[in-house]
Amino acid sequence: MEKLIVDLGKNSYFISIGSNLLVKKNIFCPLKSGDQAMLVTNKTLANIWKDKVLYYLNKAGIRVNQVVLPDGEKYKNLYEMESIISALLEHRHGRDSTLIALGGGVIGDITGFSAAVYQRGIRYIQIPTTLLSQVDASIGGKTAVNHLLGKNMIGAFWQPSSVLINIDFLHTLPKRELISGIAEIIKYSIIFDVDFFVWLENNIDGILSLDSEVIKYCILKCCEFKLKLIELDEREMNLRALLNLGHTYGHAIESHVGYGNWLHGEAVSAGIVMAARTAEKMGKLDNKDVQRIELLIDRVGLPIKGPKNMLPSSYFPHFMRDKKVLSGMIRMVLPVKIGQAEIFTGIDKSVISSVIEDCI
Repeated sequence: MEKLIVDLGKNSYFISIGSNLLVKKNIFCPLKSGDQAMLVTNKTLANIWKDKVLYYLNKAGIRVNQVVLPDGEKYKNLYEMESIISALLEHRHGRDSTLIALGGGVIGDITGFSAAVYQRGIRYIQIPTTLLSQVDASIGGKTAVNHLLGKNMIGAFWQPSSVLINIDFLHTLPKRELISGIAEIIKYSIIFDVDFFVWLENNIDGILSLDSEVIKYCILKCCEFKLKLIELDEREMNLRALLNLGHTYGHAIESHVGYGNWLHGEAVSAGIVMAARTAEKMGKLDNKDVQRIELLIDRVGLPIKGPKNMLPSSYFPHFMRDKKVLSGMIRMVLPVKIGQAEIFTGIDKSVISSVIEDCI
């Protein structure tokens, strides 16, 4: 088992990475025998992993209730969140209780946000079950639900008490979900480390086949990248915004086509290509780097183009609701070379429109 610490002073916590984590002693720290908790998961995972997780929680002496939500991005909303709050109240959970998120980014986000607002804040533990949530969504304390007009528009920064990344969960993950998660891994390499990008070019087949050593190294590397940025900028005031590479275009796609019709990683992968092409048109990124980025994304089986029926006019309203917008100005994270990205403001709309037209 690998163990990392996210050093945020009083909000610090451990990330545990490995196989068979549930059998480890005190793995549900800071929970201890006699504590009260609420497990939140979805219907799909309830049939696969819920009982096993409950078994080990009960074995540790933890008193656990449970909430099972519908499965899918379209259920990451205030209505489903209310069912979590209602269950906490019905079972008389106090401020000393802990929520446990067993699932992917949707479950992690909605559980974390519920923890942030229930009685003005209680603890929560992340147990991510998808590749995307293991390398990205479960770490850093960004919690939210979606609004019809925009993704993740209602939320809070609320750090988990611990993150348990059990690699075994990935073996029951649908192939499409696994591939979707690789988009965030590619994102990290483009932002931070050309050597990691080269490693991905050489090891992408090992990730797709879930080679245990390859996948463990990959998850560990991504967690290290993210925690360093979180420690520098916990509440996304500046540097942490770099993690949104591909997300301005990607969130617009998700919102337009309807949550869940494109998986998050699928939308982000198309968004990364659009961001790279935007940088190229601005003279900030070499065409050879654009080609390498597109080739790697295409090799994985991720989209390199946006929806065929989504014209530039469909993107811009979503851009203006993006959380990075300041003083009415669109801000985008763009790669300037593989291994380095920057935030740009005031990009010519004709450049953006041209990129979207090229990616239909």
